[in-house]
Amino acid sequence: MKLTLGFSPCPNDTFIFDALVNKRIDTEGLEFDVQLGDVETLNTKAFNAELDITKLSYHAFAYMTDNYQLLRSGSALGKNCGPILIAKSQISNLKSQISNLNIAIPGKYTTANFLLGIAFPDAKNKTELVFSEIENAVLQGKVDAGLIIHENRFTYQRKGLKKLIDLGEFWETKTGLPIPLGGIAIRKSLPSQVKLKVERLIRKSIEYAFANPEASKEYVRWHSQEMEDDVIQSHINLYVNNYSVNLGEEGEKAVKEMYSIAKQNGVIPNLPNTIFV
Repeated sequence: MKLTLGFSPCPNDTFIFDALVNKRIDTEGLEFDVQLGDVETLNTKAFNAELDITKLSYHAFAYMTDNYQLLRSGSALGKNCGPILIAKSQISNLKSQISNLNIAIPGKYTTANFLLGIAFPDAKNKTELVFSEIENAVLQGKVDAGLIIHENRFTYQRKGLKKLIDLGEFWETKTGLPIPLGGIAIRKSLPSQVKLKVERLIRKSIEYAFANPEASKEYVRWHSQEMEDDVIQSHINLYVNNYSVNLGEEGEKAVKEMYSIAKQNGVIPNLPNTIFV
């Protein structure tokens, strides 16, 4: 059986899926047609129900529960790993100034944008850009501030940019829970045994990557856009953890709390009682 599989070329995803797509583990009769894309591209593909399995923003998933369910393995979820709002210089009284700022965001349905809206409801003037273009847009003055994700949290300071607020810290202070950034969704219509098999294989792929860290290095580096080795490793260390192997009770609680807060704020529609496989 062949399934389409979408994930990003970022080091955390290529590290997670290397053993699976390069058959370092037994894939139990499944084949995977891999489609790479940035987070908002993957969100869009999922909105159109184009993929059987895909990484997506937890925020975006709330709008596609008719077609997809969540897996418990493969997530980007943790602490001290949230999106950061940056600018060329510090902005005093940010809360009162936020409505005047043109802010670059990595996509309307990203979890980053969701958190920005919860922290600053008045932040309405937004420009959608591919996440990797946001730093330069701020540096060139095309926008007043930028919401950065992924490896950019390791590079913005080198470029002289300033942190206005870490929205991951905001979330953790508000809830005491890890922040759900991206998860793995699978097509709802697939047989239950296939969905459970995919979840098991992703877990095995991550466990293999942890046990054999050298094995994935070539695959990760190939897709890392000439990223420096220390940035690649920092990226993996931050976004791939025990929650990636299995969300567990705390991870599921964090995801459900995010949706509860979003629903209270009128950000998302009603969800079905069962969102996980």
